[in-house]
Amino acid sequence: MSKLPDMLTIGQVAERSGVPHTALRFYEERGLITSERTAGNQRRYPRHVLRRLAFIRTAQRVGLSLEDVHSALATLPDNRTPTKSDWSRLSASWQVELDARIDALRRLRDRLTSCIGCGCLSLRSCSLHNFDDEQAADGPGAPKLKPAVEGGT
Repeated sequence: MSKLPDMLTIGQVAERSGVPHTALRFYEERGLITSERTAGNQRRYPRHVLRRLAFIRTAQRVGLSLEDVHSALATLPDNRTPTKSDWSRLSASWQVELDARIDALRRLRDRLTSCIGCGCLSLRSCSLHNFDDEQAADGPGAPKLKPAVEGGT
């Protein structure tokens, strides 16, 4: 396998990263990645953008918004690619948020086990049913599905 050049075309980045051309342009518009332009106005990305894209996609996979990712990347000096220690620091700052999401998903999973979906055929046994609006005192939304740190019941 040949070594990648220092500067890559948008096609090379898309092929190597698995990120579609449209997403690369979108990420660039949002300031998540940068490119240089040739005399013919074609994008050229530094090879290290592949690691930055891997970071972005991993953060998205764990449920972080692009705004969260952008804020995290903005803390890196010189718009560089995150290192292992950067990832450790950034992921530690997301720990509470991720724990809350995991809690919410567990609550949802555990309470939907016997559910047949909305329009449930047995509201008498539905663990999510709020008979006579008993949970109004718990605040807006669906308290049985909220994470505990947000007041979920």
